[in-house]
Amino acid sequence: MSTVRKSLCVALSIALLAAPALAEKPKKAKYVFLFIGDGMSIAQVSAAEIYAKSMAGAEPGFQKLGFTQFPAQGLTTTYDSSSIITDSASAVTAIATGNKTLSGVINMDPGKTKRYKTIAEYAKEMGWRVGVVTTVSLDHATPAGFYAKVPSRGDMYDIACQLSASGFDFFGGGGFCQPTGKKGDQEDAIALAAKRGYTVVKTAAELKALKPAAGLKVIAFNETLQDSMAMPYEIDRAKEDLALADYVDKGIELLDNKNGFFFAVESGKIDWACHANDAAASIGDTLAFDRAIARAVEFQKKHPNDTLIIVTGDHETGGMSIGFAGTKYSTFFEKVAMQKGSYIAFDERILAPYKKLKGAGGGNVADLIAPMKEWFGVDYAALDEPSRELVDRAFKRSMKGEVERATQESVYNLYGGYEPLTVTLTHLANQAAGIGWTTYSHTGVPVPTYALGAGQSLFDGYYDNTDLFRKLVAVMGIRVAEEKAK
Repeated sequence: MSTVRKSLCVALSIALLAAPALAEKPKKAKYVFLFIGDGMSIAQVSAAEIYAKSMAGAEPGFQKLGFTQFPAQGLTTTYDSSSIITDSASAVTAIATGNKTLSGVINMDPGKTKRYKTIAEYAKEMGWRVGVVTTVSLDHATPAGFYAKVPSRGDMYDIACQLSASGFDFFGGGGFCQPTGKKGDQEDAIALAAKRGYTVVKTAAELKALKPAAGLKVIAFNETLQDSMAMPYEIDRAKEDLALADYVDKGIELLDNKNGFFFAVESGKIDWACHANDAAASIGDTLAFDRAIARAVEFQKKHPNDTLIIVTGDHETGGMSIGFAGTKYSTFFEKVAMQKGSYIAFDERILAPYKKLKGAGGGNVADLIAPMKEWFGVDYAALDEPSRELVDRAFKRSMKGEVERATQESVYNLYGGYEPLTVTLTHLANQAAGIGWTTYSHTGVPVPTYALGAGQSLFDGYYDNTDLFRKLVAVMGIRVAEEKAK
């Protein structure tokens, strides 16, 4: 045998050994959890693990999260039909239906004429109960990807109406961004849901009081909502407010039945924090995500032969890096703990009232020196001259209201359309910890996928996000029938 042929044979043998056993008939699951960390890739997971280890006061290292110890682990590509860099709408379409589409489109083809059936809809047809929970608004792209079909993710009123038309059993988390349409002149989508037989609850006490009952369908809006009808960041959450783990607990209680259930859970504000380059908020929500997944693991231990838990991301956001030029080979993740709240909470509680008090173009940066240090751990007096100049310039732009007018490329690169002062402070806080960013948008790097339970081995390997749908179909025993164009 020639050297070339020997090399080819060795390479083929290695490839076969590395590939997941797709030809095997997987063990069927009837309880399926799909957890999606929006904007979460290796950097976000690693940042949370490094932070957890640093808080333990130990030597540098990683304190493993629960889901990163799952026995099956893969790497998933995320490109969509027109771009290497996807958005959440096209990414969730790929995961939920196995089809690529354009960014902004939910469960329709790139021509926006054909509608795709989702994995959740197939589960419902099989007699399973279905739940969808998210930390962002329920009409946002990722949760909508399991029940809605729209040419634009911006059609949020249509999405909200399709939510209650789905007949799914449990929705929980954020609110609706457009409950009465963009102009506020349409039938209230919440009232419509009640007409369709949904029990709508808006307080923690109401949610906790719910008990499983035949035919019960629930929409649970979080009692405290922050930006864009989303649940608060974990770093901002009051102790009495519900966490994502509480919604998973209640979802399991209401969905559990002998036929089976499909439960999609999104931690959506990991993405929002990374858009704003706020590492502390991202880390907080990633750790809360892990705690929510732990509730599913508790269920899996009681039903080990019938339960599958998948954890993945839809894409990476922010180009987060563990390492910054200014700290060279060092990281100081304990400094992340110095941040007392998210960027949006600082805007709402500190900067907005100050701007209102001082008026456009007024004020003095010295007035905010104490809040900067208390909130972000940024000591203005200790900054070098270039860093102080960045803060001074950003302060002036914020006080002039130059947030959404950041149209020049150089200005966008500095602030990304966020409050100039706030995002400058998060950058300085992150850099001091040894964390860097490349963008305020998404990136095209693959995301990790983790699996535990029935059929877990299918999720080993390197594959596309559309393959997640096909693997779930195999594990759930679904017969896929393509929908006709509508």
